[in-house]
Amino acid sequence: MITVSDAARSVLAYSHNMHISVSSWRDGVLLADDVPVDEGTAAGEETDAASNVPERITLSVPRYDRGVRWDPRGDDHPLAAAGQRLSIKLGVGLEGSDVEWLQRGTFLIQEAEPVGDVVNVTAVGMLALIFEADLISPFQPAGTMASALRGLVEPALTVAVSPSLTDRAVPGGVVYDDQRMAAVQELLTAWAARGRVDPFGVLQVLPSALDPTPVLSLTDGAGGTVITARARSARTGAASLVVARGTASDGRQIQGVAYDTSDGPWRYGGPANPLPVPAFFFSPLLSTVGECEAAALTVLTRRRRAAGREFRVDMIPDPTVQVDDVWSLDVDGETVVGSVERIDNLPYVATGALQTCTVREL
Repeated sequence: MITVSDAARSVLAYSHNMHISVSSWRDGVLLADDVPVDEGTAAGEETDAASNVPERITLSVPRYDRGVRWDPRGDDHPLAAAGQRLSIKLGVGLEGSDVEWLQRGTFLIQEAEPVGDVVNVTAVGMLALIFEADLISPFQPAGTMASALRGLVEPALTVAVSPSLTDRAVPGGVVYDDQRMAAVQELLTAWAARGRVDPFGVLQVLPSALDPTPVLSLTDGAGGTVITARARSARTGAASLVVARGTASDGRQIQGVAYDTSDGPWRYGGPANPLPVPAFFFSPLLSTVGECEAAALTVLTRRRRAAGREFRVDMIPDPTVQVDDVWSLDVDGETVVGSVERIDNLPYVATGALQTCTVREL
């Protein structure tokens, strides 16, 4: 969750004025410091934590404004899709005319198309730079996990590693042939880590386990909040244990196992299936049993979260919300703690629309 002052937090639970500021940059050079946004059209953000490129934003810009043409007529135009990045700030209206600004995100322009009197702009998260850049020759990481990750993503993204993660040496002989994003994801899983691009465009590498302490509490029916439990249930993808395998320094295959010991029906030996239902993960980056066990627990936690109960939350727009936030939900007399998996709609302009989020029970 993006940090704001107590004054801003106090008004976010109620109807408040929204403000937006957009600037355009390319290669560190400011192209436009005040891109106009047509507030008569929908503008907003969708984020899906399960996607390779989680963030997607849409906004409309007047085609002509203050003597400036905003249809991209060349690669150097502020709205061209030639490496231009939009830095978006959202403002929370406080008492009087005061506005508290927060950095919402940095996004890569994917498309800008004139339609009538507006230019419809679509931008995506910065991980798009990694997703579209497949390896053109085999990549053999060397050094540590952190340096290997930097070798895969820099200079497209700056990497910041949490001090809570212990860096370790990369085993010799590891080679990646083609998909850069798949290599990044494997490395993060083997490291028991997760990667999230922060509002300033930096790839933050964090422990895979979420802090279970809720940062926001919502009650169904209070302050315009509506919480709806989605009743979908499926066996697809379920597992009661995860086996992670790697290779020791002497060439032996090693493995670590994480068992579901929760109270849920898919616990090991539970009613969903009394026999073991395994899922497997292999990585040459795993060279000790302890590393295998940590990776197995990372995969199991991810799968268990994906299978948890799902809740749709319609609420007054809150620009501080991010995926992986842990919330406490009071619904139908029950208190549920879950993490934000998707932001299905975060309005950027004051259209009266609600923000919609999907929360999975932890």
